[in-house]
Amino acid sequence: MSQDDQAHENVPLLNPRVAQIIGQRRNSRSHQEDVNSIISSHISKEEEALGTTAVGERLPYNDYTTIDWLHDLVKDSFRYRGLKGNRWRVAWDSSQGWIAAALIGVFTAIVAFLVDVAEATVSDYKYGYCTSNLLSNREVCCVEKSPLFTNAEGVGEDCEAWHSWSKNDWASFAIYVGFALLFALIAGFVTITTKANLPAVQDDRGDSGNQGPTIGKSIYLAAGSGIPEIKTILSGFVIPHFLDFKVLFVKAIGATFAVATGMCLGKEGPFVHISTCAGYLVASLFPKYRDNGRKMREMSSVACSAGLSVAFGAPIGGVLFSYEEISTYFPRKVLWRAFLCSLIAAVVLKFLNPTGTGKLVLFETKYGINYDPIHYLVFIFLGIVGGVFGGSFCQANFLWSKTFRKYALIKNYPVLELSLVALATALLQYPNPLIREPGDVVIKNLLVDCRQPEGSWVCAREGETHKTRYYGYLIYGTAVKLILTIITFGCKVPSGVIIPALDAGALFGRLIGQLINNASPGIFAMVGAAAFLAGVSRMTISLAVVMFELTGEVDYIPPFMVAILVAKWVADALSSEGVYDLAQTVLGHPFLDPEHSLSIVREEGALVEELIPPSRTMREITLDVGPEYKVSKQLLATKLSQLKARGLMDAGLVLVDSHGMLHGYLAEGELDFAVNEDGVLNDHEPVDLIDGPLSAFVDRTPMTICAKAPMEYAVEMFGKLGLRHLIVVEEGTSRVVGVIIKKRLVLYLERLKH
Repeated sequence: MSQDDQAHENVPLLNPRVAQIIGQRRNSRSHQEDVNSIISSHISKEEEALGTTAVGERLPYNDYTTIDWLHDLVKDSFRYRGLKGNRWRVAWDSSQGWIAAALIGVFTAIVAFLVDVAEATVSDYKYGYCTSNLLSNREVCCVEKSPLFTNAEGVGEDCEAWHSWSKNDWASFAIYVGFALLFALIAGFVTITTKANLPAVQDDRGDSGNQGPTIGKSIYLAAGSGIPEIKTILSGFVIPHFLDFKVLFVKAIGATFAVATGMCLGKEGPFVHISTCAGYLVASLFPKYRDNGRKMREMSSVACSAGLSVAFGAPIGGVLFSYEEISTYFPRKVLWRAFLCSLIAAVVLKFLNPTGTGKLVLFETKYGINYDPIHYLVFIFLGIVGGVFGGSFCQANFLWSKTFRKYALIKNYPVLELSLVALATALLQYPNPLIREPGDVVIKNLLVDCRQPEGSWVCAREGETHKTRYYGYLIYGTAVKLILTIITFGCKVPSGVIIPALDAGALFGRLIGQLINNASPGIFAMVGAAAFLAGVSRMTISLAVVMFELTGEVDYIPPFMVAILVAKWVADALSSEGVYDLAQTVLGHPFLDPEHSLSIVREEGALVEELIPPSRTMREITLDVGPEYKVSKQLLATKLSQLKARGLMDAGLVLVDSHGMLHGYLAEGELDFAVNEDGVLNDHEPVDLIDGPLSAFVDRTPMTICAKAPMEYAVEMFGKLGLRHLIVVEEGTSRVVGVIIKKRLVLYLERLKH
């Protein structure tokens, strides 16, 4: 029984104010039950339980906002405490993560198998077709075996079942170019079906008049590798529909035809996006992940590992890639589940056997030659050149995206750009036999050991007395790969940069290997590939492990490490950001990297007060609750319209009293729901922020920081705690003087950086 009821029953002379409150509560009890029913239909049980605490409940996150990591942590704790007393429910809850990880691995492997087989078949249509089965690629056609569960051995150059389109070189060239353009058009038109528009936040540094919301740039959800967007999502931001089944389906189809064109792109990056989509779809089957943004991102980090695992047959490298390159939050339980997910994906893919070799290692090499200490100088040289390549590529691709792709014709008709790039690629690559094939075939040919040539074209050229023409192929191939990769990466088609970088490095390394007499040139092609990719992506530990798993060469881990480290150092000196970081900047996705951000702010010596919004903004986002903690619905509607006018989707209202003291925070999403949802608030009655229907949404324990605190404090709090907002208070008085949202901090850091 409440204290008010006790007073009414036992005290004959009530305080008039207490009696008035009790009467209002009893008269509105029926209305309150209706309101509770409306709110309950929009939130989970855990959120409803949080409404009774000082933390407050939340609606599902809006598009393009940030999640509240701390709130979701508390929300999951409430959910878990509700399981106590039933050990079977606790056991099932604990096993859900492992079950989801295993299912994600299986799902990812199946999709990867279908894409691998389809891409190999479609790509070979540029050269001819199989007379015994039109759906077979050249390798399967010649050995008369399906890749499923079987091993393909003894594939030779001559095959009666394979029919080339023409014996004439010029006719074959024309057909090759025609099919490349056709595949590019298919990939492009499929990709543009996932077009969406991003809203933009207006710059509110000034106090000039109100402006309407601005329209942001367009985004093609299935274009590119997807890694920059995944990094943005895993850092806490919400990009709607990016992980939907439609995007997964389009990504798989688009990657199949894009790689089949022969353009300088790979399907390995898109595989990471596909695996993350699989993770989202599988995790959505479990309420503990579906209803919690923090938990969902944990499972997304797990899923990322499966993408690289199936792309390269590198399960350990996939786990390290997710940890090093993708995730911003990677606790040990995520590491363990990523290990399982990556393992399951690799095992299932090996069982399905898309390559027909029956092996997980894609580019298995057995050089059997121990390198000499003097060769470390060559490995260092390859690292230097790889760093120069990577740094130059990142800057050139960034400038290409900022200049050429800004022209209205290219920007509005992305398929036109794709067609031009595909045409240029076909014209430039076909004359060179080394780079005519798809990227994964190119690197496989370049890593060959010529002690056992097995009819290799590369070994036949290296066995000739006069190699001038062959050297020209290697130099030409390296230069063309660099130029074409610069203009290809960023086209509106599923594409990755990993394979093109490996190809360029392998070409250059093979060229350098011609100058070394006592070692196989394939060794330097292998190390050069690692160096060039390190320069482009800035991957280190994960890349060294991936290269080891990719080739099966344990003895060459030290050369890999030397070349990768040197390449990273040189590339960092030329361009501080890797290709995925620059892609985030080009695409306009917000991202907060705590380590990189600290390196920026420590040079400035700034204080938190620099992030305080202008006075006009503060007046619009501050709400005086008055002595009775009641405001009109009209005032709330006015405040909401002001927030929307500025495009502040992540903002909210700071609740203060007449002295400016903090009393809580009401996020915009919850405010919008309460104002515009029928039956929640009464138009003619004041809104009680303490005991009314809106009170459950008020966060009465928001994080605060002193205005005179170092900027490093704010960066650490947003980066490590995952805050959505941070209230700034005045030194000495604790009066509210500002509020910082995550996007404001990201924008501030971007201005310092550029």
